[in-house]
Amino acid sequence: MRRRPSRKIQPPAFGAGIVAGASDNDPTTVATLAVIGSTTIYGLAWLALLIVPMLAIVQAVAADIGAVSRRGLEECVRVRYGTFWATLALAAILAVNVLTLAADLEGGGAALQLLTHADYRWFVVPLGGATLALLVLGNYRGIERVLRYAALLFLTYVAAAFLAKPDWTAVLRDSFVPHLSFAPDYVAGALALLGTTLTAYAYVWETIEEAEERPRLSGLRAVQLDAVLGIAIAGLTFWFILVATGATLGIHHHRVETAEDAARALVPVAGRFAGVVFAIGLLGSALVAIPVIAGTSAYVVAELFHWRASLDDRFRRDKAFYATLGAVVGVAALLGVAGVPPIALLFLSSIAGGVATPLTLVLMLLIGRDRKIMGTRTISLPLAAGGWAVTAIVSGATLIYLWQSIRGSGN
Repeated sequence: MRRRPSRKIQPPAFGAGIVAGASDNDPTTVATLAVIGSTTIYGLAWLALLIVPMLAIVQAVAADIGAVSRRGLEECVRVRYGTFWATLALAAILAVNVLTLAADLEGGGAALQLLTHADYRWFVVPLGGATLALLVLGNYRGIERVLRYAALLFLTYVAAAFLAKPDWTAVLRDSFVPHLSFAPDYVAGALALLGTTLTAYAYVWETIEEAEERPRLSGLRAVQLDAVLGIAIAGLTFWFILVATGATLGIHHHRVETAEDAARALVPVAGRFAGVVFAIGLLGSALVAIPVIAGTSAYVVAELFHWRASLDDRFRRDKAFYATLGAVVGVAALLGVAGVPPIALLFLSSIAGGVATPLTLVLMLLIGRDRKIMGTRTISLPLAAGGWAVTAIVSGATLIYLWQSIRGSGN
């Protein structure tokens, strides 16, 4: 893929990792955690905590690959393993990205529905169009400077967890003493949680951003710190969202089916204005995630077909890239207005992410230890071992879920 030759090597700077991490706390994640809290209470709180170091490992690997190779993950796979594996990776990434983008557009529409009481479907297409216009007509570096502070919106859920007055003894017990269960709600919840947080767009975007930033290789520690910091900010809120929804919805056996249901989790914070507070947080998470998911989708297609691609370029320079960006947003918007309940689509996209994630994780870890791509700066053995452990956990959850689904359909 051709990039602008004028891009200079930059000193380590914070931003790319923070935006990638914040985008991982998108409406899909918020809805998934709300569903899990309403069905398992705090039963998967331990997994919500475990996911933070898992995500930190994955994002650190991605940051190293982008910074060292100067390529996005899709381009690395094409260069090293050929068109077949690159196409397979592209299919896995695009399938989940489009579904997740549709879910997040619906999530943003549901947030606006809570604010205006109009049907969420009226907002899906305008939200997608506004995002597309911003990416095509704007400058992404300027947009990124705003998005990196969006993590502050998640403080609402942290406050909700404390003001919900949960049984902290039960919360801490379930958080630090794992309770393994093969009940369908637990298995589906675990896979959805892994899928929505370890979804490929976050770490693929990390490789793309670091490749474009071109940080000095002497500053790899700072690059990794940026990636880990972004995940720490977003990832810790996963646990607080689960605690808040478990304490307000799960305890009372109120299963989440709509955005209004999830808004009940914020009653301890905002009382009768809980819906408004929830809507602001949900809309903010959508505004961060939608540009990242759409941009990632266009970049991976461009990397496969050797197109010029940069969100910092104008449309006339990267026409194929921006046309792909428009097509992805358009398809996602059509899915978003199809009438599938937002929370159901958000949860379904998380399941899809859990099923497709192992393939891209395996390819990324192989790239990270490949000297033909990374030269002498391959990822460390401890980091690689951590990455393979993450892949094994996600793969195991996927296999258990598929086995239960097949067995259930056969009964």
